[in-house]
Amino acid sequence: MPYVQRDADGVVTAAFTASGPDHREELPAGHADLAPFSGPAEFARLDADLIRVIEDVVDVLIDRGLLRLTDLPPDAQRKLLARKGARARLRQGLNLLGPDDVI
Repeated sequence: MPYVQRDADGVVTAAFTASGPDHREELPAGHADLAPFSGPAEFARLDADLIRVIEDVVDVLIDRGLLRLTDLPPDAQRKLLARKGARARLRQGLNLLGPDDVI
């Protein structure tokens, strides 16, 4: 968890990996006050998380009959199906015990 330095108004002005004389307050990772210090890796992780949420929403809409896959543009269909297939292959690759779950 990062340690932060605040200005007189309480705004975080710097973040550090270790405590120091002027930065002893520790904030949990992902705290809103740390948003200005988020780098590209943090945004990539957030984007990946959001993509998964959008996929789940599309699946729910399709399952409830509110959306058909064919309602989406061909590029969107292709991308959704590619990700769904990749997730299925990954899930199968992680099933080390097989269908009976017996060692």
